[in-house]
Parts: sequence; C-alpha cells; structure tokens
Amino acid sequence: MSYFQQESERLLFRKLHLEDIPSWEAFFMNNDRLPFLGLDPRKSPKVLAQEWVEKQLGRYEEFGFGHLAVELKATGDLIGMGGILPRPYQDRMEYEVAYSLKPKYWGNGYGTEIAKTIKQWGMENLETDRLISLIHVENKASAHVARKNGMQVLFELEMMGMPLVVYGVPVSGK
Repeated sequence: MSYFQQESERLLFRKLHLEDIPSWEAFFMNNDRLPFLGLDPRKSPKVLAQEWVEKQLGRYEEFGFGHLAVELKATGDLIGMGGILPRPYQDRMEYEVAYSLKPKYWGNGYGTEIAKTIKQWGMENLETDRLISLIHVENKASAHVARKNGMQVLFELEMMGMPLVVYGVPVSGK
C-alpha cells in the first residue's frame, strides 16, 4: 500500500497540500495540548499551520514520508494528521509514529485508529528494528494511545526543550 494513500475503517490518509493550511489552523485554536509540542505560543494559528504543513512537504521530499492529512471517510473533513516522522537519534535513525487531532475530534478513538494504521504501515515497509512515539511526560492522552498501540516505555529524554517519554514497539523479523 502506498504511504500516501492509506485508509482505516473510518479514515482516509493522503498527502498534504498547501491548500490544507486554512483548515489546519483550527488545530491551534482552543488546544490546551499545544505546550506538549514545543511550538512558539507567540505565533498565530495561521503561521503555525503554514509552518507545520510546509515542514511536512519538506519531509516528503527528503525522506519520502511525514505527516499525512487524515480525513473522515463519511464527510471528507480534515480532522488531523498522522504519519512516520524520521528522528535522527545518537547513531541511528528512529521512526516515530506520530499523530495530531483537531480538538473537536478528541475522544472518539481517532487518535488510536491513526496510530495503529501508521504503525502497521511502518512495520510492513520500514527497515528498522523498532518504531517509537515521543510523548511529553505530561501528555496522558497520547501516552494512553501509545499503550493501546502496543508500545511500552523505553526511556526518557529531553528534546526540543521538553521532557519526553519514548514509547516503542519492536518490528518483528527485522
């Protein structure tokens, strides 16, 4: 399955486009979890959305993957993003299963559905012995999703000026 054309029971995953920026601004409004992402709180939602989408487009060019747009199959609404994020760490390249949801879609199991879909793609397509998720030590909701995604705590570290817990899962057969 193509990285840029995945789907799950309720969701479609596709490549991001600059046209997604206005819709993604909603992620940065009334979102009490933004401090867990290491973003500059002085920037406007418009600027943050633009920087976020442009960063993913750069990842596509450099690595062949990054956050994907996640839409509800039923409505076509952009509800969040999810994908594999390459993370150089020490002497190796780690691959993070990452996702973000607009606040109005929290509490419906979409985060877990995104994380499981992305993990499955990574297990089937990446040459690595494990997949990770980097989660702020205070982000209980994301820690819950990581555990539901079969991940366990590996270690803690500081990155991007934040205390993070690294969750991981082995990739069998690698």
